[in-house]
Amino acid sequence: MDVAALKRHCRSLPGAVEQRYDAPANILVYAVGGKRFAYFKTSKPERWRFSFKVTPERFLELTDQPGIKPARWLGHHRWVTVVDVSTVPADYLKDLVAWSYRYAWDRLSRRQRVEIQEEASAPDGKVR
Repeated sequence: MDVAALKRHCRSLPGAVEQRYDAPANILVYAVGGKRFAYFKTSKPERWRFSFKVTPERFLELTDQPGIKPARWLGHHRWVTVVDVSTVPADYLKDLVAWSYRYAWDRLSRRQRVEIQEEASAPDGKVR
């Protein structure tokens, strides 16, 4: 999976919003209901490195693999960074992103989840 395909996948998740933060952060964030579930670094030398939250078990498993390391600033919260997304099998990467998305989703209020579900099920994308 390349960067463009991964961006499309993150945007396709229900209620997902993409937001770009310029300097000093230089990140492209994916969030649901204001809760972040993934982001890309957008400045050199780390351009297009991809980060997301994982379970404690997966954190240890993933950070033992070459090309995957604890995320800068967020590693202590079990976020990992994939240096090159094309080196990780697409289905595995989608599963990891899905877990991070569900983790963010579960931290939303019931009202927020209902609003997002209603918006996603509206035929024209508008809440009635």
